[in-house]
Order: sequence, then C-alpha cells, then structure tokens
Amino acid sequence: MSNPLPPPPPPPSTHHHQHQPLNIITPATTSATTMTSAPNREYRKGNWTIQETLTLITAKRLDDERRAKPSTSSPSKPGELRWKWIENYCWDHGCFRSQNQCNDKWDNLLRDYKKVRQYQSSHSQSQSSHPFLSYWSMERHQRKLHNLPTNMSPEVFEALNDVLQRKLNTQQQPHLHQPSFSQSPEQLPLKTDQNPPEIDAPVTVSEESDSSETESSENLDSKTKRKKVRKIGSSIMRSASVLAQTLKSCEENKEKRHQQVMELEHRRLQIEETRNEVSRKGITDLVAAMTNLSGAIQSLIANHYDQT
Repeated sequence: MSNPLPPPPPPPSTHHHQHQPLNIITPATTSATTMTSAPNREYRKGNWTIQETLTLITAKRLDDERRAKPSTSSPSKPGELRWKWIENYCWDHGCFRSQNQCNDKWDNLLRDYKKVRQYQSSHSQSQSSHPFLSYWSMERHQRKLHNLPTNMSPEVFEALNDVLQRKLNTQQQPHLHQPSFSQSPEQLPLKTDQNPPEIDAPVTVSEESDSSETESSENLDSKTKRKKVRKIGSSIMRSASVLAQTLKSCEENKEKRHQQVMELEHRRLQIEETRNEVSRKGITDLVAAMTNLSGAIQSLIANHYDQT
C-alpha cells in the first residue's frame, strides 16, 4: 500500500517573494488561451528559468483540470495533442518553448521530484543515529554524492507537489463517495473505518499515470543503450580481429622482405667475389704475358749481339 504524498518542505523565505505563479493564473486566463499556433515560431533554447518551469507546471495543472472536466462549449477532442495545448498556453504566458521541449522538461521534473521526495521521506522516517541532512540544506556537490538533482528549487518542488496532490484528490473522490453495493448497510461503517486499500490505491495510479511517459522513455533509453553497447562491443571485436589479422600480415610481409633482402645481399657478395676472382686471374695472366714478352725481347737482343 502506497503512502500519500508528503507535504513539501518549507522553502526558504528569501525566494517566496520572487515567484508566485500559482496566484497570478486564474481560470479566466485559461479560457483566453488560444489553440491556434503561429506558423513560424522561434523557440527558445538553453536552460529553463524558474519562471518558465513554473509556467509549464501551471499549464500542466490546467490541462489536467480541463481534461478531467470537459465543457460543452469547448470539449476536448480525442485527436487533440495535449502538449500542443500546453505549448500554446506557455507561449501566451511568455514561455517560448516547443511541445517537445515541454514534454521532455515535464518528464525530467517528475523524475527529479520523485528522487527528492523519496529521499526526504525515507531519511526523515529512518531511525538512524546519524543526523538527517535535508535536501534543501545540501550543497551542490553533496547532492551529487547522494545521486540527487542539483538544481531543484523549493518553488518548483512545491508547485509539483500541489499539482500531484490535486490530481490525487481528484482520483480519490469517486472511491470515497461510491461505496460497493454488494455489501450490507451494516458493513459500510466498518469498511470506512478500516481504511481500505482502494482509497490509497489512486496514489500509485496517480504516480504511474503522471510518470508513465517518463518510465517508458527511460525503458526505451535503457534498451537503446543496451543495443548500442552490444553494437559497439561487436564492432570492437570485429575491429580487434581485423587489427590482429593486419598485424599478422604485416609481420609476415616484414619477414618476407627480410628474407628477400638477405638473398639479395648473398647474391651481391657472390657477384663481388666472382668479380674479384676474375680481376685477380686477369692480373696474373697479364703478369705472365708481360714476363713472356720480356723474355722474348731479351732473347732477340741476345741473338742480335751474337750475330754481330
């Protein structure tokens, strides 16, 4: 059985006089919101300001009330894009964001709100001997250490708590005022005194209905991330195998080139040795020929002297 939403912690008094969006938005301004969008809108980018965030929360609350109580003058159409209506409302109140930006921002706000609320409720109810450090007393680095959002302001938390509490009360009213007809009248007072789980059940339904888009998007993101990780892992394995084959082929080519160089060097040495041998033989033959020629010349001279 889920616990009801705890009351928001008291925000610092220094911020109360700066932002009070819940008091300046009235049903009269809601009826003045147009459902036609300009053909060319230049949407603002970058971080959201606190005023823009509060305007988005107010638009979401009014859209929930509008859909819960459809009027005969302007009934909600089945095919109407709810985030387009919120975009038009934000645009009319100075928040120049697109419907996709509003949807993503709302998902992030719900996720951050649930983290802060769970931390506050779990640590405030624990019997630990360590002193409890409230989220609103933490510094930015302390919030990071506890895996908590670092930029959640008290005004935004209070506005989100108000929207979710209103929706919770709206969903609880049918269960409180519609008893089961299968019970006898004598059992009805006992049933109301026993705090049946049907009364508390809308808490989970409310939270699930508010965060269904966030959880589904987170599931899709986790599946997409796992697929990407598997693809990256397979790509790394393929790249590693290709790299190993390339290195192996490079080593083989290097060994082949080394063998070829060694063969060429051996051939060069053989050719040089053969050349040297030819040179030595030629010099020896030349010396022998010159010796024979010298002997022949001396013989001719000796014969010439003998004849004279």
